[in-house]
Amino acid sequence: MATGTFATAINCMDGRVQLPVLEWMRVHLHVDYVDTITEPGPDKVMALGLPGQQESVRKRVGISVEAHGSRTVAIVGHHDCAGNPVSREAHRDQIRRAGQVIQSWGLPVRVLGLWVDERWTVEVVCDTGAPG
Repeated sequence: MATGTFATAINCMDGRVQLPVLEWMRVHLHVDYVDTITEPGPDKVMALGLPGQQESVRKRVGISVEAHGSRTVAIVGHHDCAGNPVSREAHRDQIRRAGQVIQSWGLPVRVLGLWVDERWTVEVVCDTGAPG
């Protein structure tokens, strides 16, 4: 197992959201590192995507959980997403639905849904709480 503490972000490939999410997770989750899995429009992929797309993400999350001991997985949606150009409300709904998909995997993790707004500020949309 890797040294240090880890969390996992399923984030958009858009470079504008990488740093705000990384910094937020390090500060608010008190972790040393954030493993990042990127997809264009990850909230849509996880809420509405094809099973093959979701399985690919699940395998990568599994590596983070098993090899790095990650105990929190965040699904991220953001303002001005080219991969998922929908309203703020639609993103927030997809984030919640994506969180349910991730939670259904039965991993020993807390699942967070994060929204990054037009000012690149991170806010929590959903939170399953501590892993059970």
